[in-house]
Parts: sequence; structure tokens; C-alpha cells
Amino acid sequence: MGQMTLEVRNLCFRHKNAKEDVLKNVSFCADVGRVTVILGPNGSGKSTLFKCSIGLWSASRGDVLTGGVDARKFSIQERAKIFSFVPQEHEPPFPYRVFDVVLMGRAPRIGFLSSPQKRDYDKAREAINSVGIGPLADRPYTKISGGERQLTLIARALAQEAPILVMDEPTSHLDFRNQIDVLSKIRAIARHKNLTILVTLHDPNMAALFADHAVVLKEGSVICSGSPRRIINEELIREVYGVEAKTISVNGHRVLCPVIKEDSL
Repeated sequence: MGQMTLEVRNLCFRHKNAKEDVLKNVSFCADVGRVTVILGPNGSGKSTLFKCSIGLWSASRGDVLTGGVDARKFSIQERAKIFSFVPQEHEPPFPYRVFDVVLMGRAPRIGFLSSPQKRDYDKAREAINSVGIGPLADRPYTKISGGERQLTLIARALAQEAPILVMDEPTSHLDFRNQIDVLSKIRAIARHKNLTILVTLHDPNMAALFADHAVVLKEGSVICSGSPRRIINEELIREVYGVEAKTISVNGHRVLCPVIKEDSL
């Protein structure tokens, strides 16, 4: 399957028997070869947006278009060939090898009751090598570090060969070094494989450093969108997170530093 954009138009979602929408006319476009980040505080609707975008939940109103086609027209099997999903964390019931976990990404490409073929094994090895974890292929997935697990899940998604890669807070449980490593890999994958990548992040500075486009949510609505280096500023942080911050320049990059008052320590 070739390259695909992901376009969300006026998306609304409301839980059954709820009085208000969780998502309120959300619109954005994630382009091929670029990393689009969804930013916003807890409870802003990021996870709901993901579930509606990939078809796990049905939106109340609005459209999700993949390559210009209404995603609702696709079956579950067809969606699995369009979207690959990387969760925050994953704990398998058995101590599978890293290679076996990545090979599971080939499931949508393997027929019912069929076994993996040479192409499936080749694609799994290619995905493992592309994220730089080749030496870990035979290690138990349960015995590797958090950063290595996240790279394994990204490799599994790549083995799936879906044109749209969706990642839910892929750095939330990682230390600083592994955050940088994983986000660098994500950006390189978008460029080199021409994938459409949609990711949620908590850290606005990481978004400004690694993303191409940012969509900022607050209480289910899009507050603003655009280049993260342009829109992520002191005013936005104050409005969305309720935090005072100052901009400093480090190695040519603008970084937002929270203002901590002495009487709050």
C-alpha cells in the first residue's frame, strides 16, 4: 500500500449518555514524511482522538479520511493494513523473543490459518535493523530495557507495512536519553520511509525539537495548530497548561523553562 495522508474533519465524539462532547469539531491533517504531534494536558481528548482516528471508536460526527477516502468504508482487516499502532507500553503474557514480537506485526499480511513465509521473516528482520536493535533479536522481550521495548514496538509497527503510524505517548515511561533516542528514530523513519506519523507527547519542548507539525488540544477543542517552533510559546503554555514559562535559547533552539516561584518550593 502506498503513501497516505490522514485528514480529520470536524470530528466530534460523545460517550453514551454523556451531556457534552469529548471532542469538539477537531480538524487537522497529518502529511506523508512528517511527524505530527498532538499536545495537550491530561483529559484534553488526545486518547479519544486516537481511538476515533484509527476506528476503534465511532465518532458522533465528522470524518476521518485516509488518502482522501472515508476510513469508515474499510473493514477491520483493511484498516490493519492502513494503520499501525504503537501503545504506551506492552507486557506480553509470555517471554517472546524480540524477533517474535516484531514478526507479530505481519499478522494483517498473513492469511487466516496460514504461517509466516520468507517475506514475513525478511520484513521483520528489516524492521528490527531499521530501528537499530538487531543484536537484541533473540533476547526475551521481557528482559530488555524500556527504551529497547519501545523500539521493538516501533519495529513491530514497521513490519506491518502500514502507511500511517500512530503512537500513543511513546516516551512517557522513558528516561531522558531513551526519549531522545526514540524520538530521533521516529523522525528518521518518517523521512526515510515516507510514512505519515501521528504521535502524542507530554513535553512541549520535545515536540518543538522533533515534530514537523503540532495540534494543540484543550478540553476537546483545537486551540491552535502549525509549526511547533512557531506556535509553542509562553502564551500557549500559560493558556493550555496554566504554567508560567520563559523562553531561552540553547544551541540555536528555543526552549521553554517553567518559572518556579520560591514560595512554591
